[in-house]
Amino acid sequence: MPTLSSAEILPLDATALSAALRAGQTTATAIAEAYLDRIAAREAEVRAFEYLNPEQVLRAAHALDRAGATGPLAGVPLGVKDVIATHDMPTGYGNASYAGSRTVCDAPCVAFARGAQALVLGKTVTTEFAMASPGKTRNPHDPARTPGGSSSGSCAAVGAGMALLAFGTQTAGSVIRPASYCGVVGYKPTIGLINPAEVKVLAQSLDTLGLLTRSVRDAALAAAVLGRRPALAEVAPAEQLRVGLFRPAPFEKAGPGTLAALAAAEKALRDAGVRVVALETPEWFAEVHEAHHRVMGFEVAAALAYERTSELVSLTGVTRDFLAAKAAVTAAEYDAALAWRDARAQAMAALMADVDVLLVPAAADVAPEGLESTGDPAFNTPWTLFQMPAVTLPALRHGGLPVGVQLVGRRGADALTLAAALRAEAALGYGWTAA
Repeated sequence: MPTLSSAEILPLDATALSAALRAGQTTATAIAEAYLDRIAAREAEVRAFEYLNPEQVLRAAHALDRAGATGPLAGVPLGVKDVIATHDMPTGYGNASYAGSRTVCDAPCVAFARGAQALVLGKTVTTEFAMASPGKTRNPHDPARTPGGSSSGSCAAVGAGMALLAFGTQTAGSVIRPASYCGVVGYKPTIGLINPAEVKVLAQSLDTLGLLTRSVRDAALAAAVLGRRPALAEVAPAEQLRVGLFRPAPFEKAGPGTLAALAAAEKALRDAGVRVVALETPEWFAEVHEAHHRVMGFEVAAALAYERTSELVSLTGVTRDFLAAKAAVTAAEYDAALAWRDARAQAMAALMADVDVLLVPAAADVAPEGLESTGDPAFNTPWTLFQMPAVTLPALRHGGLPVGVQLVGRRGADALTLAAALRAEAALGYGWTAA
């Protein structure tokens, strides 16, 4: 007989909750009811969901209970960013003209999640076309502050305890930065580790499908399922870990919350016996942001060619201005930026030759006040441009607000990056706390 109460269900991370369901300690219906109650209590303030149908969630939970829980994500409450296709829910891209639109298929990430018996709750709010124009979502720790963008609803839903797993996308900093603002784990894999098909394209050289979770082990489990790489679920904390302290330009943007988080992480790692070394920031690093702008600009102008030229699509002024600036990038500038990226990627690999991961800021500071902007991605764009895996770890609260740090690994070294994140998470001893 199931034994877990709603109060006992809600604190469990995805790995523990799914195991409890498979062991018969709870039911998918009980999980759905617990999370729908949590959503009812928080959603009016946080506004994380673009689409939510409680009856649909309960039907899916009843079907899972009838089928029997055997999947690796069985019963895990999942939020899907509203730029990702779902056959049975609208996909509106955060845009008024697409509101209510439906696809005939699920994106692969959704299909694999359903196949692993995850419980899809609904669609989470995105900025318009996953760019700069904010949606309705508020920061779960302070509704007067931004949750970050563009994966605002996904980060806020996990931060508020309304979902255990949520999908985000990152073209600049849209997984890592809002994860820091909302006090959750954000995992941006090496580009392509999770297939991005049926996700609204912005920039094919940058777009990365990522995960928002409560714990690193949950991120590893979800990546194992969605990336069809089961070994990732078995990743253990790195025993022999070498961490490079790196100050990415422009480091002067790092505020007091971020500086405190970095100091706390460095101390925790050293106290845990981890080898930590300071690395020099090369002079060329300051150019990475312009290279990212040019790659994104040229590719976005093509990916949203219809939306930015059609009279049938209504865009906010923020989006129009953003697209106009990006569309000014020429083919010659784009080609030069790609060549620069490839050359400097080799330089980054050489810089990291004696370390496993870099410890860098996840965001400039705690979530800024106001809802007009989603924050500055300056500490995220380099790793997106270089297509390197990155993990946000909640580090502390500064002035009552969460702030995280970021671990960045070598391109393709996702298992090592997750192993490093597990070790760092344990050393920090902080983790997710409900907003």
